[in-house]
Amino acid sequence: MNYQQIIERIHQEVLLHKNYGEVADYIPELAGIDDDQFGVCLAHVDGKIYRTGDWQTHFSLQSIVKVLLLSLAYARLGGQLWQRVGVEPSGTPFNSLGTLEHDDGIPRNPFSNAGALVVSDVLLDLYQDPKAALLDLIHSFSGDEGIQFDRNVAESEKAEGYRNVALVNFLKSLGNIHNDVDDVLALYFDCCSVAINCEQLAKTFLFFANNGQTIDDHHRLLNRSQTKRINAIMLTCGFYDEAGDFAYQVGLPGKSGVGGGIVAVLPKEFSIAVWSPRLNEKGNSYRGLKFLEQFTTETGQSIF
Repeated sequence: MNYQQIIERIHQEVLLHKNYGEVADYIPELAGIDDDQFGVCLAHVDGKIYRTGDWQTHFSLQSIVKVLLLSLAYARLGGQLWQRVGVEPSGTPFNSLGTLEHDDGIPRNPFSNAGALVVSDVLLDLYQDPKAALLDLIHSFSGDEGIQFDRNVAESEKAEGYRNVALVNFLKSLGNIHNDVDDVLALYFDCCSVAINCEQLAKTFLFFANNGQTIDDHHRLLNRSQTKRINAIMLTCGFYDEAGDFAYQVGLPGKSGVGGGIVAVLPKEFSIAVWSPRLNEKGNSYRGLKFLEQFTTETGQSIF
């Protein structure tokens, strides 16, 4: 299959249509971004890389990092982790407080903001320096040690992150945050700020298509069973209250972020990263969704 030709053609076709949506301007540092940028990169398990558009431009990882934080915690704790956070789709916006009291402080899944805050709390107990552990993972799996936190984005989120402050304090009151709330928030905001491009992101997530290990040096973070389960959570929970639509339209495990990035995985084949900053009303990249829907429709490559 000529992936380069396919992604270039679909990229150009998507560009012909109006770019709907808005950037995530509630994070001030993201408000001024050039919202017409649009990049794609596909990384195949055979080692080949295919790129088009603004694939070299760095963007804020945001909620996509939740998959990597979950992987770090799951690799250490295994199934014990599910005592603190569930694996069910929430059907609610990513920053919702709505079900927490009814669920005794156990977030429905690790990809909601509440779930990611609990995972961050877990990581503070598991790792001496969780931020360094995250960067080590990204550097190792992407093959690029230049990837770093964006301090401006992190500070911007800390200045305006009142909803997350409310979430972590509510979780603390319900007994599911064990560390100081300021430490949990600092870790979460810093991790969301990682600056990355489409190629780096696709390479980082390729281990989810390769049974939990890198394709070059066979470094393993997750075993085969754990990889399967995280892919399942990405499919059912990776797009907030649009997860069902993504599974229906695209048919791949994946995760989005309000920085405009989306990464998706076809096990045993590839990972694909798409970035376009304008978001739909659910907080997912408008062009990114259009691209991936057309890509899996035309190639017939999905898990279904």
